[in-house]
Amino acid sequence: MKKCFITLLAALSATAGMAQVITFPKTEHDFGKINEADGRVTTVFTFKNEGMDPLVLSNVRASCGCTTPKWSHEPIEPGQEGNITVTYNPNGRPGRFQKTITVTSNSKENGTAKLYIKGEVIPKPAKPVNAYPVQMGELSLKTKTANFGNVKKGEKALIELEYANKTDHEISVDLATREDDYYLASQITLEKVKPNETGKIVLQLDAAACKLYGPVQLSAYVIVNNKQVNTEEYRLDIQGNIYEDFSQMTVTERQNAPIVETQNTVDFGKLQAGKTYKKSVSLRNTGVNALMVRRIYSSNENITSQAPKGAVKSGKKADMRFFVSTKIDGKPMEKGQYSREVTLITNDPNRPAQPLTITWTVE
Repeated sequence: MKKCFITLLAALSATAGMAQVITFPKTEHDFGKINEADGRVTTVFTFKNEGMDPLVLSNVRASCGCTTPKWSHEPIEPGQEGNITVTYNPNGRPGRFQKTITVTSNSKENGTAKLYIKGEVIPKPAKPVNAYPVQMGELSLKTKTANFGNVKKGEKALIELEYANKTDHEISVDLATREDDYYLASQITLEKVKPNETGKIVLQLDAAACKLYGPVQLSAYVIVNNKQVNTEEYRLDIQGNIYEDFSQMTVTERQNAPIVETQNTVDFGKLQAGKTYKKSVSLRNTGVNALMVRRIYSSNENITSQAPKGAVKSGKKADMRFFVSTKIDGKPMEKGQYSREVTLITNDPNRPAQPLTITWTVE
């Protein structure tokens, strides 16, 4: 009797060991590099019931909402196979990714199994709506500021400003420059712009034609749909710095070059508010060749100046004139001490741009 009981127990244990068992030929899938623009990608994981009883998947859950699993809900008979379809949505998810799918079943050996997907999403090309944030009516630009940087006297420099049509209809583009800015030329690469098209405003600064040395500040107005509006919204701010190149001078040329000497600070003393004052300051050429004052530059509205005309010969002096206005926006300045900087630009190769400080006190 005891022997029969042991035999029956062994048979039951063997049957229990053969209960439903889930197995996967593979538990990981690498999508490799996929394009965000191509949309969703899908892979299929197969599994098999290696047990003796029906296998049932009670849940399949992804670690992220971007991953969607679908699976066989019917019982999988012993020796049969089922599928788990996994779809990944790359939209808005550039870069590398790795996601986990958790499979819950009545498998006695592996009731909770893990599947993995991974890959790298190549981002979509940037749309005009994202790359052109500056609005000029219906036209969109990347920027409304053009900076040529340093431009050597005698040369020409180019700069491009990109624009886009983000509307659902065609628009026209043109540019108006001031007649006084004769050394600034422009070209529109696409005058009629269809929806989602992009074009360029090509600007050229002719430093040979420009009479100025040092900083130049210009403006131009973009014309959209043949309507010229001279307001700040449609204005392009253009700047650059025209410099004289002394890098190719020989040793002899440098030895014979002009040398400018002048005071570094010009003090106007005590002034009354609401008036304009003048002061003459001398400079001297202690070099050999003639000294040319190219420009006296100030970006401050309170300071204006007059440079000496003509060449300053070796050993000679000339006068510069400075004017200080003790008004701001037409109103008298408040009492206190003031200091402003101007730049003396000459053909002295050692100090072509010499800063001078203008000071005064408003009583």
